[in-house]
Amino acid sequence: MANRRHFLQGAAAVGAASIAPALMAQNAPVRVGYAMSRTGPWTGGAQVSQEPNYILWAEQQNAAGGLDVKGVKRRIELVSSDDRSEVETVIRTYEKLMGSDKVDLILPPWGSNANFALAPLANRFGYPMLAPTALSRKLIDMNLPYFFSLLQQPDRMMGALVDMLAANNVKTIGILYMDDLFGLENFAALNNALKKTSIQVVERKSYPLGVKDLSPVLRELKGLNPDAFIGITYPPDTILASKQAKEVGFNPKMFYASVGTAFQLYRNVMTPAGAEGVLGMGSWNAKTSPGAKAYFDAHTAKFQKEPDRWASGHCWAGLEILTAACKNVGLDRKAIREYVAKNTHKTIVGDVKFTGSENTATPGSVGQWQNGEFEVVWPQSMATAKLNPAKAAWK
Repeated sequence: MANRRHFLQGAAAVGAASIAPALMAQNAPVRVGYAMSRTGPWTGGAQVSQEPNYILWAEQQNAAGGLDVKGVKRRIELVSSDDRSEVETVIRTYEKLMGSDKVDLILPPWGSNANFALAPLANRFGYPMLAPTALSRKLIDMNLPYFFSLLQQPDRMMGALVDMLAANNVKTIGILYMDDLFGLENFAALNNALKKTSIQVVERKSYPLGVKDLSPVLRELKGLNPDAFIGITYPPDTILASKQAKEVGFNPKMFYASVGTAFQLYRNVMTPAGAEGVLGMGSWNAKTSPGAKAYFDAHTAKFQKEPDRWASGHCWAGLEILTAACKNVGLDRKAIREYVAKNTHKTIVGDVKFTGSENTATPGSVGQWQNGEFEVVWPQSMATAKLNPAKAAWK
């Protein structure tokens, strides 16, 4: 009898010992790692389009009891640091997060350059990346199975822009572009799209990261008098080009500047009247869907600033997809990868479906400031307002 009692006690102890780690794992936080630009030239985009969304997502999930991991709610713990807008720091940070820290999941850094450098490393470690600010056909063509790009790629965005220009009888354009991966790929895509039209390019000029003065090229363009200006620009340069175009009196019928035009900051700096009619990259706003409005309102309430009308929406869509993946398959990263790759995902910006690494469900698009809102004006299938084809004078 004593032997039987000792056996049962021992069996119970072994059982408890085997259950304890499982319970601990269920109660442990889900550690989500990322590096983000809080200083340096990438900060403007990173702190509008990405990090606020990561913080809001974690807060909302935790307020609901935690991230649903295959039926078990677990608190999210964000493990983050400043990448200082340096590719080398991005790589070092994620190497530590994935290698020695062994976080459960990662969220991507900001911008094409950082994602281009990081994606092969994340693929080697087997961490899915749902990137909301990577615009690079070269990166898509690397066919990395763990990398997914949410934004419409350069050929789609520039194709939509050129279709809009041609449909509105634009005959001549001047182009200004950033001399880096983002600028060069979009510039190449723009030129390819233009080859299918009779639109003439009166000038093509590149500029370096950190440029302080674009007025000489804007004066030159003013003298050439194109119907449209196309700026493939980062947020600080988008504002710089707009302010200096106003200063030199360069006011073509269509004025398009890409990243940053969809930011509340652009409207604030230029004033709603000054921003009126300016075009740029954008593909959603609070009118796009009920989920988009709920997200827009929650973001604005928490941060006292609006999300941008392009990459912020794609960033939130990526977090929606990741949340659904964890609910359906847990934290097994290979299973998450399969879930992301094989399903059509319902998001605030509409359906998202990946062909390889590319989101092929969202068409290229163009946005425009109208009466204080950045409206989607092209293509008509996703438009929230009609295009104003003739920009008003700068105010």
